[in-house]
Amino acid sequence: MAEIAERAFAALPAPFRKMAGEVVFRVDDFPADDVLDELNIEDPFGLTGLYSGVSLADRSVFGGAPEPSRVFLYRRPILDEWAENGEVTLEELVTHVLVHEIGHHFGLSDGDIDLIEAGA
Repeated sequence: MAEIAERAFAALPAPFRKMAGEVVFRVDDFPADDVLDELNIEDPFGLTGLYSGVSLADRSVFGGAPEPSRVFLYRRPILDEWAENGEVTLEELVTHVLVHEIGHHFGLSDGDIDLIEAGA
């Protein structure tokens, strides 16, 4: 899955990749229990990805150095969604989750991202 995510990121337009900067991508089987608790998600299959860090929109030259921005991809929930959906390839789903989480890195809300995807 990490290789799929790397290929998906490399295939994105150069300006998008440049703006993303030094985002670290990580693949875990499931989200950590404290993440699920914080997001009020009971089913660990209910979260396919997560952005962790200070978004570009919230950074300031007056603030301290932010923690590295990270995009988590959760392998088992992604595979489960892919197996249930059947209409998209695994590569398409991983790309969708990756781009969605990078959108949060840019400071976009879920609603903003949904509007962009609806117009694409």
